[in-house]
Amino acid sequence: MLAKQLFYLTSDQLHAWQWQRNTLFGPHIFPATRAGLNDFLAYLDRHGNRPGYLLTDLIEEDYTRLLLPHVRGRAGRKLRERRLVQHYRDTPYRAALVQGRSVEGRRDDEVLFTALTNPLLLTPWVDAMELMQTPLAGVYSCAMLGRDVLHRLAMRHRHVLLASWHTAGLRQTYFLRGAVKFSRLVQATPEEAQLHAVATQTARTQQFLGSVRLLARGDVLHVLVLAAPDQVERLAAECTNTAETIYHIVPLDTAATALHVGGAAQGVAAHVAEPTLLAMLARNPPASHYPTGAAGNYYRLLQARLSLYASSAVLATAGVVWSILNLASYTLAHGSAEGFRSETAHYRANYDRSMSSMPPAADKTANMRAAVSIDRTVARQGPWPVAMMRMVSGALEQSPQVRISRLDWRADVPGAPSGPIVGGAGGASGASGTAGTPALAAPTSSLALGIPKSPPQKLRVEAEVLSARNDYRKVLGEMNVFAQRLASIPNVTVEIVQLPFDIRPTQKLSGTVGAPTAGQEQNKFTLDLTWTP
Repeated sequence: MLAKQLFYLTSDQLHAWQWQRNTLFGPHIFPATRAGLNDFLAYLDRHGNRPGYLLTDLIEEDYTRLLLPHVRGRAGRKLRERRLVQHYRDTPYRAALVQGRSVEGRRDDEVLFTALTNPLLLTPWVDAMELMQTPLAGVYSCAMLGRDVLHRLAMRHRHVLLASWHTAGLRQTYFLRGAVKFSRLVQATPEEAQLHAVATQTARTQQFLGSVRLLARGDVLHVLVLAAPDQVERLAAECTNTAETIYHIVPLDTAATALHVGGAAQGVAAHVAEPTLLAMLARNPPASHYPTGAAGNYYRLLQARLSLYASSAVLATAGVVWSILNLASYTLAHGSAEGFRSETAHYRANYDRSMSSMPPAADKTANMRAAVSIDRTVARQGPWPVAMMRMVSGALEQSPQVRISRLDWRADVPGAPSGPIVGGAGGASGASGTAGTPALAAPTSSLALGIPKSPPQKLRVEAEVLSARNDYRKVLGEMNVFAQRLASIPNVTVEIVQLPFDIRPTQKLSGTVGAPTAGQEQNKFTLDLTWTP
């Protein structure tokens, strides 16, 4: 934890403490005089870079309770700020605390306005901190720090009065449902304050709370007294419980243990409560109770500097970790590469030994690899009739009334003869050669081998419909269904070359219906299929 400076301010003096290694050291006392202020400047010059926390314990601390319309957001903050300036226009140390909503009427916000009404008591000390560039983290009030004391001591009663002795005197703070509503300071020295009867001061405060309607008739007020260990027995004898007042006397060392600051204020005065409050403030500092003004700019600069240091440390750590991981990866990769090199050398040596016993190769390895690649390309993209035969076979399975009588297939290669490749007869020798002399073969396009892509292919299908010869409508329907099934195949176009019978209007009808016609093939048709892969 960072070292801190803690300042306890009363009306006539300032106590300076140092917080180091979770321990409170001090105090250095500076009276509210010119000499005391000069000594304070010298003190800040020695410890000026440490953040400071100013705890005020002044009699000029005012509390006002108001009901304001329930407004949220920025508009609500502006409304409270305007009303706060109207109430305390002569001091910059003012704050508005929203403490819930009223249970009656339109449920307005219950707002507590508090301020240090005499800023001249703080101005010299705060100006000295600003002059020495001391980071002022916040200005705090002993009364409002009592909320944490009640929470840690488990005082969850509805009406609680916290009484404690300080250097400035006896401080009494009233809490309603855990929220501070009123505080008063009986100004006296610690010795004089302890002589004042707590019961007498509690009765006066209880009477005042009843007059301002904070306490109703029959309400029980629980009084929590933080006292020096040697005063507990005397206070227990003087403070007797009544029907409306119940006392809870807690020794300061027991309270320090409950506040998790036991042992933090070693060697300091044990008869006043401000060391315990200062240790609690140093260990878990809340947000500033009052604005710090220009003196707080150095603390904000310190926070920005610490944030930059923290970010730099995180980036440096990430860089170191990243570098270590990269070095580890490089080491692993280097080791793997060495292993691969040795393995490659081993396989290359075995290959060289195997090749040394073989006869010389007919061609280079690169040419052989290219030949294998061309062979695989031709086998995959070459113009083979198997694909179109598979298409026709699939259509025949769905058309059992159709029977194939002849198939003529050819690949449509530019420059190739138009005759069929499969199903047709070969031609004679070329005319360019003489008798007994072989003719020169024309160069073949690479498309004939499927390089770089498979060429278009054509298939002529001659088939007939196996049905009654005189049922012309059924014959024509079976042919159309067969042709449509072939045409539904992707990239396939179908052309009807010959119908089973001539139905053109220009032809003359002849013969007898139902009588066979000699020399004429009935129910036969011809289709041309074109497939573009």
